[in-house]
Amino acid sequence: MNLQSLLGIEFPVVQAPMAGSQGSALAIAVSNAGGLGSLPCAMLGPDALRRELEALRAGTSRPFNVNFFCHTPPEPDPDREAAWRRALAPYYAEFGIDPDDIPPGPGRAPFTPEIADIVEPFRPPVVSFHFGLPSPDLVARVKSWGAKVMSSATTVAEARWLEDHGADVIIAQGFEAGGHRGMFLSNDVDDQPGTFALLPQIVRAVRVPVIAAGGIADARTVAAARALGAAGVQAGTAFLLAPEATTSEVHRAALKSPAAAHTALTNLFSGRPARGIVNRIMRELGPLSPLAPAFPLATTAVAPLRAKAEARGSGDFSPLWCGQNASGCREAPAAQIVCELGAAWG
Repeated sequence: MNLQSLLGIEFPVVQAPMAGSQGSALAIAVSNAGGLGSLPCAMLGPDALRRELEALRAGTSRPFNVNFFCHTPPEPDPDREAAWRRALAPYYAEFGIDPDDIPPGPGRAPFTPEIADIVEPFRPPVVSFHFGLPSPDLVARVKSWGAKVMSSATTVAEARWLEDHGADVIIAQGFEAGGHRGMFLSNDVDDQPGTFALLPQIVRAVRVPVIAAGGIADARTVAAARALGAAGVQAGTAFLLAPEATTSEVHRAALKSPAAAHTALTNLFSGRPARGIVNRIMRELGPLSPLAPAFPLATTAVAPLRAKAEARGSGDFSPLWCGQNASGCREAPAAQIVCELGAAWG
């Protein structure tokens, strides 16, 4: 069975879930155009999650995907948090921020039975996960709704693990991809190959359909993914300038500037490696810092710096997520992007 038949979509094009840069509007536009729209849910509280699920059900009769994280929330480490804030102290002084007055950040919640209780009445056609899969009983519960389960693999070992633990579709996330690494069996970012090295290895290693993610931007990259055995493609950066996205003005400006050619993996904004456009804080602290608290605790201390800088029109302290291939990122409606990538599949 091909991906279109398995997921009930017209084009084998998946819009990557992009927390902070989209809501249901982008997912609806992609699904209505024949792709698989995705809603990032890890940063949504219970009420916001219900509202977005209601909007998805009202906005499209076609399949859509809801995405959740599977991390284990870390224990707070006061010493590490204090060291992190000391590293940020010069920036707090520059912006007149009292670090003792910083409120807790929104965080990112993993998929739990309580979240499943909220999602179940909506019976989403597809549920995807990042950082592995939830517990076997939660995977079974999601499948009992009739949903197909997808998750990201950054290595062949992760792909095999996902297949063994119930994934119906595997997303082969290459090194080029923007945003957070889906890695969960290793913390070493050097273990993650590029998309077009990783993809054929995963295709050979598993029996389920494999989606290529990372560097997918145009007809040629879609064709390359198909030639290497992909059942479909996932694009994220290509949608960041779409009018349906909620990408901030400073992020949009960076994506349209020469700066988008220089990205790096950084843990400064969340505590886990994620690819974004290099900005001031990444240059001055180094993109990967051992001082950053564990995911997602690093976010809180940086958030007021981001807010102050963005109020001045600066992205110096913002997570400007972007893949290595921003060539397909342009101001075009989401439906147009879906149709162009889908037409390239043939």
